[in-house]
Amino acid sequence: MLTRSLFSRQLFAAASRPAVAPKAAFRPVLFFQNRFLSDATRQAIDKAVASAPVVLFMKGTPETPQCGFSRASIQVLGLQGVDPNKFAAFNVLEDSELRQGIKEYSDWPTIPQLYIDKEFVGGCDIIVSMHQNGELAKLLEEKDVLVKGEEGAAEEQTEKKE
Repeated sequence: MLTRSLFSRQLFAAASRPAVAPKAAFRPVLFFQNRFLSDATRQAIDKAVASAPVVLFMKGTPETPQCGFSRASIQVLGLQGVDPNKFAAFNVLEDSELRQGIKEYSDWPTIPQLYIDKEFVGGCDIIVSMHQNGELAKLLEEKDVLVKGEEGAAEEQTEKKE
């Protein structure tokens, strides 16, 4: 009895195709690559992401970050002037299910992860890049999550007088 595996059929099909660049990349997904969040974990992450306008999943806490990338992300958010009342941080080191689940939730392999108004922004490299090019300041200003300081109040007073 002659049996053929799926793998050999794929090789045969690939070899018989013309040598033309494919229009879309084919990325096979193997059954052992798929991971699925439990409903409870997904709901917990949904609730965490919605808990504040600015949410950071990090290693450690804002006061005691446990990795350099988490420390850099907290420093950038501090430099930007994010209002502590509009910010929440979650320590992924306290819960292994959260640590793995947040990676699957965002389809992003690293921690820290920043969410602004329930939208995934990125990890440390993206946060730093956006900080450097001014995009993060603009986004945080648009979302109204910055501390209203004396400088902001002075600008508002000037605008009212004009």
